[in-house]
Amino acid sequence: MRPISLIFYLIVLLAAQLVTADEYIESRALSLCSNSLEFTATYFNVRFTPKNRTIALSFNGRSSISGKVIAELIITVYGYTAMTKVLNPCDMDLEGLCPVRAGEIPVMNTNIKVPDSFISQIPGIAYTVPDLDASVRVFINSSDTGRSITCLEAELSNGKTVYQPGVGWTTAIISGLGLAASAVTSALGHSKAATHIATNVLSLFGFMQSQAMFGMSSVHMPPIVQSWTQNFQWSMGLVRVGFLETLCTWYQRSTGGRPSILIVDHSKKSIQILKKRLHDTLLKRAGKPGADTHKSIVIRGIQRVGYKAGIEVTNIFLTGLIFFIFFATLAMACVAIFRVIYKSLVKSRKIKNYEVKWNFITKGILFRVILIGYPQICILCLWEFTQHDSPAEVILAAVMLLTTTVAIGFATQKVARLAKQSLKLYRNPAYVLYTDPACLNKWGFLYVQYQAKAYYFITPALAYIIVKSMFISLSQAAPVVQTIALVIIEACILISISILRPWMNRKTDIYNISIAAINFVNAIFLLIFSNVFSQPGILTGVMGVVFFAYNAVFSLVLLVLVLMASTHSVLSKNPDIRYQPMRDDRESFIRSQSQHQLGTELDDLGAAARGEKHSNHDKSTPSLVDASDRHEHSNEPNGEDTPEEDPPSSDILGSEPLGYQDHLPKAPAGRVYCHRKGCYRPPANPDGTLPTETGRPCNSSSPWKRGAGYE
Repeated sequence: MRPISLIFYLIVLLAAQLVTADEYIESRALSLCSNSLEFTATYFNVRFTPKNRTIALSFNGRSSISGKVIAELIITVYGYTAMTKVLNPCDMDLEGLCPVRAGEIPVMNTNIKVPDSFISQIPGIAYTVPDLDASVRVFINSSDTGRSITCLEAELSNGKTVYQPGVGWTTAIISGLGLAASAVTSALGHSKAATHIATNVLSLFGFMQSQAMFGMSSVHMPPIVQSWTQNFQWSMGLVRVGFLETLCTWYQRSTGGRPSILIVDHSKKSIQILKKRLHDTLLKRAGKPGADTHKSIVIRGIQRVGYKAGIEVTNIFLTGLIFFIFFATLAMACVAIFRVIYKSLVKSRKIKNYEVKWNFITKGILFRVILIGYPQICILCLWEFTQHDSPAEVILAAVMLLTTTVAIGFATQKVARLAKQSLKLYRNPAYVLYTDPACLNKWGFLYVQYQAKAYYFITPALAYIIVKSMFISLSQAAPVVQTIALVIIEACILISISILRPWMNRKTDIYNISIAAINFVNAIFLLIFSNVFSQPGILTGVMGVVFFAYNAVFSLVLLVLVLMASTHSVLSKNPDIRYQPMRDDRESFIRSQSQHQLGTELDDLGAAARGEKHSNHDKSTPSLVDASDRHEHSNEPNGEDTPEEDPPSSDILGSEPLGYQDHLPKAPAGRVYCHRKGCYRPPANPDGTLPTETGRPCNSSSPWKRGAGYE
């Protein structure tokens, strides 16, 4: 018993705080561990309470066995055989089992007294350790011939678990506080701190989604791993809400589906979480014509996480989809409220009326919500294609998956086009991506977390999400294939980001590489849990404890880092000084835009003082997002250079950086200036200055090459 006691004590040291309750060990599911169908149970519930030394047994089923039998009882704890005992039902005065009669077994409710010698063999820690990984296997043999008749198995539990609603609420609240702190910091003008906080919060949210995805794997995992990953299923929209269950069931019936009733009938049916066994029993939908009601219902993977969350199996897809739509609507409502508040403050002259492009801001926030929920949409929609809960839900899944994929794909190619245009004109993608606020507000969610030269990394990041989602959702029937694919996928992304290091600075690189490394180790653990190496059961049990331990510690570290950064950003007068400069020098481009706006306001003020009716800046500066389209259409299709006598295009994308021309010296007579497509002699303006759109002197290096690795 010493190895088992050591494992129990180790779990207690690593487990979360648990609610105290009466000590007991129980099982609510009885399944077959052999191919024999001579004894089946539709309902099974047994509870052992050491306080009164009784076993309360309740079950019903069907038997084709007749005669006297004996039972060999084997108790396994964390893969270690803790007890073996032979029981004779006749010696225990069990009615209906001595002798066993063929036919229906009536509902049996009985209490069995347990001798003190039996109780003394059970370590006291077994009643308090969370997510007890123990099972009892009963081999029923004929008393007369000794022939093995059947094998029954039941999972044991003590009611303690690391799956606590408080864990999910805590992670959700801290993530929300981080996003709120980022918004407040950005509103106060500290863009560097706001970008870092938002990036870390989104990376934390991505890690929680990865934890939930591992929990959705169809491979059997130790109970403590199942419970730990269940804490993060809220990030995939799997949260039980009573009226939503009713709504989803009604919608499914109305559209030709047949809802499952596992949650409703869990007190009447034996429902077993999938475990490695001698045969593979698949889930049978309740109420399906021809279903064998005497067989146990076995669930796994996505069905398992839905059932443990209290969601009917056929409502999983619709529940996740409704939560995604709800949060997207909530985000849009918040933007509308802020817009009304802002306009009311401007109207009352409490704040200055700045030119706020609400259209770009609204679209940018909507794109951000889609990107955050994209893993959830991919998994649930693809999984729905294999479930066919109802024809309408399949169509809904196809529409949602196609819409979100097209939206993100369009945004990705838009960013790539703008960055390439910036490289073409300025040899630095950061200029176009960060100079124009419209571009930053609308498309910035795809690239602000990366270096400017790594703007393309959003493409492999999206490919990683799609491929991973495909294997999790479409390979539920092949757990070994699923886990091998996850190992390969996580290894590829870890190697890629370790070599490229695409994030904006070194600390953010370390932060995200650490997350990728943990995900890779988790995938290896899942491969071991699939029993592909045929390891001893006790090794699987110990590795389940280790999985919980390092993931719990790492999650705590990430939460503390986000909480500290959020608190510092709100309380500090200048939170930007905490963060090292960006590698792509994006602050200078953002600053040049603000300086240009300030210069425009001063020019307008000077024009008004001189009595001029109109200034040169009456019209707002055109957006680079719109200008990029015009610039592309203005290029000659054959790609030839513009003639030397023509000045450069007056389009913003073809000009020097905003505000740059305001500081140019007087144009010396006869001096030749060079545009990237050729040199020309600029015409003199009446005031003797260079034209607004000017090239740079020949053989001079563009000041906009700095940063982004172009030095």
